[in-house]
Amino acid sequence: MLTFMVIALLAGGAWWLAQRGKAPAVGAGGFGPGRGGGGASVTVGAAVAEQGALPVVVDALGTVTAPITSTLVPQVSGILTEVLFTEGQMVRKGEVLARIDVRPYEQQLAQARGQKARDEAQLTAARLTLSRYQTLLTQDSIARQDVDTQAALVKQLEGAVQADSASVRSAELNVGFATLRAPISGRIGLRAIDPGNLVTSGGAGGIATITQVTPIDVVFSVPQERVGAVVAAQKAGRLPVAALDRARTQPLAQGQFLTLDNVVNAATGTVRAKARFANTDGALFPGQFVNARLQLGQAEGVLVPVTAVRTGPQGDYLYVIDAEDTAHTRAVTRGLATAEQVLITRGLQAGERVVTEGGDRVKDGGKVRLADAREQSQTQSGQVQEATESKASDLSRLPPELRDKVQKMTPEQRRAFFAQRRSERGAAQ
Repeated sequence: MLTFMVIALLAGGAWWLAQRGKAPAVGAGGFGPGRGGGGASVTVGAAVAEQGALPVVVDALGTVTAPITSTLVPQVSGILTEVLFTEGQMVRKGEVLARIDVRPYEQQLAQARGQKARDEAQLTAARLTLSRYQTLLTQDSIARQDVDTQAALVKQLEGAVQADSASVRSAELNVGFATLRAPISGRIGLRAIDPGNLVTSGGAGGIATITQVTPIDVVFSVPQERVGAVVAAQKAGRLPVAALDRARTQPLAQGQFLTLDNVVNAATGTVRAKARFANTDGALFPGQFVNARLQLGQAEGVLVPVTAVRTGPQGDYLYVIDAEDTAHTRAVTRGLATAEQVLITRGLQAGERVVTEGGDRVKDGGKVRLADAREQSQTQSGQVQEATESKASDLSRLPPELRDKVQKMTPEQRRAFFAQRRSERGAAQ
């Protein structure tokens, strides 16, 4: 009995060693599957590496900001009699937007002008009297003290006239302030005060707010690691900036980079940046969130599809297909990347073919077959194979549920299915 157990253990160990020898080894350099033998070829998708360039960009979330924002605040108090703008309309600088009851300020202006006229008349009389006194003084007919007193009165009245002139100008300003004009050009917002209400000078809220929308700015953040590249690229010329939608698929506007802030935000490790857009079509709205894409230049290299590059224990690699349709593992160094392409900086030449689909089944040194050749082979031989299989095994004899299943199979699966059925019938006989 012990002898039989020893023999069984030896047979089991021999079987295990045989199966282990058949297992594939790790690929060269630890990149992917082991080397392939003389088995059947694997169907893969392929692409040709091309020489090209990818844009060097900085992507960041930005906020549309109005360059100038102004609040329409009354400078005099009174009853708001007229509102001459429509909420949301575009206004021009200097355009009349509202009026305050001006009558009290017109009366103040009239009073100031009357006071000035009275003082001017007194000044004229004082100057005539001073002239007479000076004549009498030359004739030694009046005391010098009287002449000096009259001269001082003239100067006093001259000061009063100057003060009256200032009062007139102040009253004129108040009359002008009763008409509210647009301080800047832009879009006016919603009205905060309706006609008929009392407004006061210097109120915090104001009547409405005007924001400049043409041109308009986008403020975004640049990582501190990219600040040097941005400054260097800006010295070389103007930098284009694109404003994209939330999904970064639809461009909203094209603009120019303006400047960086003068300090790094210690909390985020970024520097605020600003770009300006003409916004003639009004696509950008103040306060809107957009994706800003700042282009610093271009990087040259070999371009391949993103699906061609794989990552293994030793780094990035891909499968290169030679002229004999044999796949070889190739270590590469990747650079910039977009959603569709990767720039290879080292390890690949333009014009070489690389595997883009089906790489999980590819082995280093194994044969491959392009997907286009496989489809063409199936198209040419599919009908013949299906006709032969239909003659060998009548589908009408199968149960309905099994017949539907067989009709959905590929030609290879169908051949395997009928071969299995034939073997089962032979065993039963």
